[in-house]
Amino acid sequence: MSAPLAETLTQLRVGNQKFLVDFYQRSRHLFARWAQRQFKLEVPQAHALLQDTLLDFYDQVADGRLTLLPADLRAHVYGMAQQRLDAQVPANVPLPAAEASRRQRLLTQFNQLGADCQQVLTYFYFRGYQFEKMGGKMGFPNATVARRQKSTCLRKLYELLK
Repeated sequence: MSAPLAETLTQLRVGNQKFLVDFYQRSRHLFARWAQRQFKLEVPQAHALLQDTLLDFYDQVADGRLTLLPADLRAHVYGMAQQRLDAQVPANVPLPAAEASRRQRLLTQFNQLGADCQQVLTYFYFRGYQFEKMGGKMGFPNATVARRQKSTCLRKLYELLK
């Protein structure tokens, strides 16, 4: 992982799934062997299970249920897959088209914001920084400036979404 963990979570929250695609490509063969040994799954079934599990992981990050990237992501994903098999969750339940479209549109608009606005919104919404801390990180003179900057950036994002 070359990107910092917080940045990875931020990118996942705004809809960028590149991290998960890379993880899938690197891990699918190992996962398939594990699934064959543990659960006697065929390779295509194991790959589908990994895909569905990664989509579940993505949904947990996107809706805020998962706020920190696990220290051992592979073990976490394998545990999720095992829970999925134990619960016999149906495979390949796609994200509703409206939600997938909304997330993609939000990511596109977020990327159109300037770097400062992206940073301010990331600090506030995804890292949970208070205005005092955000002001210090961004070099603002006080918390009021940070609050106004966040408001301005949020307004810009809202206008882009119209």
